[in-house]
Amino acid sequence: MTIMHDATWLLRAHARRRLHRLEAGDAQRLQTGVLFSLTRRAATTRFARDHDLAGVRTLDDYRARVPVRSHDDFWDDYWSRDFPRLVNCTWPGLVPWFAETSGTTRGATRFIPFTREMNRSNRRAASDLLVWHVTNRPRSRILAGRVFILGGSTGLERRAPGVTSGDLSGITASVMPRWARLRTFPPRHLEAIGDWNVKIDRFARHSLDQPIHAACGVPSWLLIYFDHLLEIAGAGDGRIASVYPGLELLVHGGVSWAPYRERFAALLEGSHAETREVYAASEGFFAVADRGTDAGMRLQLDNAMFFEFAPVEGQQVRTDVCRWIGDVEEGVNYALVVSTAAGLWRYLVGDTVTFTTLDPPRILFTGRTAHMLSAFGEHVIVAELEQAVSGAARAIGATVSDFAVGSIFSSRAGERGGHLHVIEFSAPLIDERLLESFAASLDHILQSVNADYAAHRAGGWGMDPPRIEVMPPGGFAAWMAAQGKLGGQNKVPRVIADRTRLDALRAFARRA
Repeated sequence: MTIMHDATWLLRAHARRRLHRLEAGDAQRLQTGVLFSLTRRAATTRFARDHDLAGVRTLDDYRARVPVRSHDDFWDDYWSRDFPRLVNCTWPGLVPWFAETSGTTRGATRFIPFTREMNRSNRRAASDLLVWHVTNRPRSRILAGRVFILGGSTGLERRAPGVTSGDLSGITASVMPRWARLRTFPPRHLEAIGDWNVKIDRFARHSLDQPIHAACGVPSWLLIYFDHLLEIAGAGDGRIASVYPGLELLVHGGVSWAPYRERFAALLEGSHAETREVYAASEGFFAVADRGTDAGMRLQLDNAMFFEFAPVEGQQVRTDVCRWIGDVEEGVNYALVVSTAAGLWRYLVGDTVTFTTLDPPRILFTGRTAHMLSAFGEHVIVAELEQAVSGAARAIGATVSDFAVGSIFSSRAGERGGHLHVIEFSAPLIDERLLESFAASLDHILQSVNADYAAHRAGGWGMDPPRIEVMPPGGFAAWMAAQGKLGGQNKVPRVIADRTRLDALRAFARRA
């Protein structure tokens, strides 16, 4: 086993200073300061001239000058003309990196500017995560070992002199300082492996003699990794503590934790590891959990990002009545709008959030603005689907590894259409009646949390009961692999709006 010098005392000293600043900061004052700092910094850019950012004195001034834009709007209005060399376009100087991500209706890949200022912002957010951890764990020895990071592809493409693009995890790995590199795992030569299955096998085998004290990743891929790790380590008890006895922190993000909570509870049984959620996207590292599970994630208020929140009413995002940290409300579903040091100005991220507390501001991720089931007017959001799936699984004593949902429409008289749920249970159900109970519980929970869904299900007039298609264990990973989206930062879509794609998924589940 590799022995490492314990540097946690340095982290603890930093945590005391940072905690004082975090607790003393006024949310409105911090955010106002960030906004004016951003507008001053961008004064020499084409965007600033086009929108008279020099004349911004108040938030109302800013909103009057700058409209809310999507990625496609920015691409058409500013970035596409000079891509990949954006110089003094929406941010001063040359943009050195572009984070590649899918999700646009215009093609398979979109490019999001990533600057040195945003790299520093991300590092500060990651540092804050550790601040909250050592504050909660006074005897922590987290820096006596390594942080295992299960990221995406580290391959970067040179787009122009001084400009590269790739997965954000690859960009951050390429500029990670040496002191941090010494504290993380895997090493670069393992990160560079292209085949995902080979990569996780090498990760697992090489990690067996490493002091892994923290692990980070998307829950679905962490599960696949941990299952393989336990298999090659011969850990018959199915507990991570048998392989990583020093593990004290598991960091997750990218998707809701709810469907995976019970699987991880079993894996972490017998360990002293705590779980913490983060809200990190290609556009920024927005929030980190400072308290327990489901308590919400604390917004990064002093970290080169100005936040606004557009109320979501049905399928409409009300960008005309954006709120900010000074007038948001708890329990309202908002679309996230950000202005950042990457030259994103009132940028519609495409995510929805809700506030759990206002002082300090904490949020929960609730889904995507485009990921809502409303083919029948039911307005079901991803957070409600995840609540229903995890609750129905608990009701039958099962756990769900992954799932996706889409709308199906009537093809015969007497049918009304409804939702098709493709569900991967962690173990096959031994009794067909359990599946019927699962479907009934899922339907009941959705009706209890969504009045529109309940109205459409009332009396069976508007929608049929949900249908369930079972995906065998490991099936979603195989489906993602078949699409060239295996591993790292790729996520199983919770809502599939395209009928052809939904039919293909159902056919895949039946063949698997």
